[in-house]
Amino acid sequence: MKRALLETLNAARAEKKRTALITRLDNGDQALLVDGEIAGGGLIAPADVLDAAEAALTADKGRTVDAGDGHAYFVQIFNPPLRLFCIGAVHIAQALAPMAALAGYAVTVIDPRGAWATPERFPDVAVDERWPDEALEALAPDRRTAVCALTHDPKLDDPALVRALRSDAFYVGALGSKKTHAARVERLGESGLAPEEIERIAAPIGLDIGAVSPAEIAISVMAQITLALRGAKGR
Repeated sequence: MKRALLETLNAARAEKKRTALITRLDNGDQALLVDGEIAGGGLIAPADVLDAAEAALTADKGRTVDAGDGHAYFVQIFNPPLRLFCIGAVHIAQALAPMAALAGYAVTVIDPRGAWATPERFPDVAVDERWPDEALEALAPDRRTAVCALTHDPKLDDPALVRALRSDAFYVGALGSKKTHAARVERLGESGLAPEEIERIAAPIGLDIGAVSPAEIAISVMAQITLALRGAKGR
C-alpha cells in the first residue's frame, strides 16, 4: 500500500468511519471507499465492486469480487468497533453484557449507583459510574453503537435517551410497558425532542418472543439489535 493511501486509511479509522480497501488482484491497484465515497488511491472501481464493498461493510466480512469488467477485486473491511452501552447495572444487563460480548460488541455498563455497578456483578465488563448523559457525551455513540436504557428510572433513562437520540447510534431501546413508554414519550417531548427523534426508540425493548426472565429479555434485545444492524434477510 502506498504511504498516502495508508495515511488516509489510518485517518478514516481514527475518525471511526466505515472504510473498505479495494484491491484489483491482477495489478495491485487500490482505492479506499470511506463512508460511501472514494477517498484515495488511483483505482477506478466499477459500480458492481463498489456495491459489493458496501455489502461487505454491512456484513462485517471481506470478500473477493469477480466484476463485470472481467477483473477480480478483493475487498478488505475496516469497520469501527461495535459498541453497546447499557444504561443501568440491572439483572437484564447482567445477561445482555456477555451475550453482546460474544457477538463482538465492546460493552459498557453505565450506572452512577455504586451498589449496582460493581466488578462482582459485571466481571470483565467496563463499568462507567458517571451519570448516563455525561457518560454518553464523552463516549460519543456513533453508527456502530447500540444504546439500551434499562433502569426504569426516568432520572437515569431519560437524559441518556435524549443524548442517544441526538447521536448516530444505530439502535436505541428502552425497557418498559406501552403505558410506561407513553409517559416517557410525553416527557421526552417536553425536553425538546422532536417526534421523529422519539420514534427511533425501540420500546418496549426487544423482539416480541414472549420473554419473561431477565435472560430471555436479554435474548430478545440482542436479537433486535442484530436485526437493526444487519437487516432482515428472509423469514
